[in-house]
Amino acid sequence: MSRADILLVEDDTDLLKLIALRLRSAGYNVRTAASAERALAEMEAARPDVLVTDLKMDGMDGLALFDAVQRLSPVLPVIILTAHGTIPDAVTRGARDSAPTDEEHAWRGEIVTLNPKMEEILSQARLVAASDAPVMIRGASGTGKELLARAIHKASSRRRGPFVPVNCAAIPEALLESELFGYRKGAFTGALRDQSGLMQAATGGTLMLDEIGDMPVAVQAKLLRVLAEGEVRPVGATQAVPVDVRIISATHRDIEQCIRDGGFREDLYYRLNVVSLALPTLAERREDIPALATHCLQELAKRYDKPVHAFAPEALELLVQAPWPGNVRQLANAVERAVALATSNPLPAALVASALGETASEIASLEDARRRFERDYLTGILRLTEGSVTQAARLAQRNRTDFYKLLGRHHIEPGAFKRERRTG
Repeated sequence: MSRADILLVEDDTDLLKLIALRLRSAGYNVRTAASAERALAEMEAARPDVLVTDLKMDGMDGLALFDAVQRLSPVLPVIILTAHGTIPDAVTRGARDSAPTDEEHAWRGEIVTLNPKMEEILSQARLVAASDAPVMIRGASGTGKELLARAIHKASSRRRGPFVPVNCAAIPEALLESELFGYRKGAFTGALRDQSGLMQAATGGTLMLDEIGDMPVAVQAKLLRVLAEGEVRPVGATQAVPVDVRIISATHRDIEQCIRDGGFREDLYYRLNVVSLALPTLAERREDIPALATHCLQELAKRYDKPVHAFAPEALELLVQAPWPGNVRQLANAVERAVALATSNPLPAALVASALGETASEIASLEDARRRFERDYLTGILRLTEGSVTQAARLAQRNRTDFYKLLGRHHIEPGAFKRERRTG
């Protein structure tokens, strides 16, 4: 008869060695982990027959580990060691209903989580999906705002309709209105035919307005009118067109601060922020890193046609401990780099460490790059006009008021360029 494989979790290294020694002497195969996070990494590499964990540990404790393991492998036996007399919380957790079926989780798409906070957010998302209430998803860049928006759409009665994502920060201000609402032939130079906008394209489904905090105030006013009246008026049109869309907006900005600064309409905010869901950073859900990384690994291995199926435990521990300022998007990029260079299975720690080193100096985010380009453009045009705001605004095809607002946003003083001319 084969011996049972036990995964032993204890953050007291001396006690860990002692218990492991006794279990091995009793005939068991024993792997050890000095933290709950390391235990999850070990489980991704190979599932044990039994998990034995201490209750009180630094970081994720035994009960949190129990919850994570139950989501990952509901039938795995878990033994919790404690010096305390009773652990009613553990008994309560053990007596709960069976884990949801794959069919019940299908609406989540590629959202992978063992984190209680994320599970709560998903429960709220599932509830709000049943209505047409506007949702605002908040979270840092790379936390998965579009994935959550897609999941809400998939769980809604609009699931058979289109899901249309629009990145408000990626479309130039001059084009955003026509992209959203459409235009009529001859409305402006280059408008050679009638064109429906993305709002009409999303009719019967969901329109996701990503980075809504970057939407120009002028476009905000027109969006507010659309939400109030349920119809859009394409640029250059005399008649409005009815639309039936569910709006999900997303932002990494502090919208309340944007309102105070005059960059976002308060009345539009109240229209969009009927239900607010805030996604945690990856650093706040570290127990998800092994499952997320493995999911990415398996998807990328198929794409690159490489026989790589797992991480070495030390490699997963590196991933769990990394800071991840770029969140899930940065994790996916790091795993892709590692898979692209992989020559063996499992992926070794050295390869993951190299990929992590490269992601630490990743290129700027789209928003940062856009802001840097805008500042460089403004300083360049002011140098060209030697500080004349009138001439610079004319070249930029903006009115003076808007141009001054742009300069103020970047803390650029036109007078500095006049002094530069006089002293040159």
